[in-house]
Amino acid sequence: MSNVTPASKDAMPVEEVANLTVSHVEQNITPWTVEGAVVDGEQVAIDYDRLITQFGTRRITSELLERFTKLTGHEPHLYLRRNIFFSHRDFEKILDKYEQGKPFYLYTGRGPSRGHMHVGHMMPFIFCKWLQDVFDVPLVIQLTDDEKFLFKKELTIDQVHEYAINTVREIAAVGFQPEKTFIFSNMDYMGGAFYRNVLQIANLILFSQAKSAFGFAGDSNIGQVHFPSIQAAPALCSTFPGIFGARRDVPCLIPCGIDQDPYFRITRDVTQRLKHPKPSLLHTRFLPALQGSTSKMSSSIDSSAIFMSDTPAQIKNKINRYAFSGGRTSLEEHRQFGGNPDVDVAYQYLTYFVEDDKEIEDLAEGYRKGEITSGEMKARCIKVIQEFVAGFQAREKEVTKEQVAQFTDPNFPRVFASLSKK
Repeated sequence: MSNVTPASKDAMPVEEVANLTVSHVEQNITPWTVEGAVVDGEQVAIDYDRLITQFGTRRITSELLERFTKLTGHEPHLYLRRNIFFSHRDFEKILDKYEQGKPFYLYTGRGPSRGHMHVGHMMPFIFCKWLQDVFDVPLVIQLTDDEKFLFKKELTIDQVHEYAINTVREIAAVGFQPEKTFIFSNMDYMGGAFYRNVLQIANLILFSQAKSAFGFAGDSNIGQVHFPSIQAAPALCSTFPGIFGARRDVPCLIPCGIDQDPYFRITRDVTQRLKHPKPSLLHTRFLPALQGSTSKMSSSIDSSAIFMSDTPAQIKNKINRYAFSGGRTSLEEHRQFGGNPDVDVAYQYLTYFVEDDKEIEDLAEGYRKGEITSGEMKARCIKVIQEFVAGFQAREKEVTKEQVAQFTDPNFPRVFASLSKK
């Protein structure tokens, strides 16, 4: 990565990207801010085509998905079929590895917070579980309790570490197996090979580069400035000798929100300089806040999100009360002119949870024609999410302390046949 003129869009400073985005479509997408446009007082869905252009990523094409199906024998996940995961960096190289029988791994993460995760947090984990089942590869999950401490002044170090431990139970409830999955708190795992890689990465990133990419200012503490090197380190397989031994040639695939791409544009450049393969990425759209598609759910705003601890009554109340409607101001107008499912939150949520493509198509068409009302769309959404949350809560109760310990043990036996191949 250069601190003068980026050699490629991989290295384009996020500050420059964000400014271009805002000037054209009045939206602001960074690792800390997700704001869609409002035009003439109307909410406008986030322009993901614009993000592909400005971030320099590539669209996930039907040809790429056809190749995936041919190689794996699996139909694409609904997140891929519906363009929820819409963009990528070098996913074709991961498919090359799979075709050659060579190893790779999955890497994702979570910034633990007080209370339970919300449904937006669940999407990457659900997708990672599916990818892991299809490819039969290791998955490493980074819990950034250190980041939470550095960026949230009101929290103590003991609080954020407790949040991380509680988060392990929730992630385990998605259905992962400790034999294939390593979940680690940065506070607990930092040291040894992990810290050596953090230092090597930090040594290659100038402060001017970090400032340009992430907007650090005079009131940023030095831990915040240093943190990108910590998030980058799990993209190097040598960070995990308990899984990969002394190997340095195993690439990773990172499913993440498009807002996290700035971290990994830097990471891709640094890993190559450290003689590791570049990580590949799959980018997801945002599950919108209840208030609409101009922002994503927030753990700090209860009315913006459906939490995995919510009761059926709370879910019903939140969706009925807060979910932004794409319908008309009156039933008569709605029947005559129809609604807009592209900004209707209840419909958007259903696209993430309902497996049947035909039902999703029928709901959108019926809404546009005015045959389905906002109330009916919300009622369907309420039922689906209530069932999803109830199933998760039942699985979480079954997660034991022993399982939590296995997931977080770097020495727990994790053996994969593909790792025996060069």
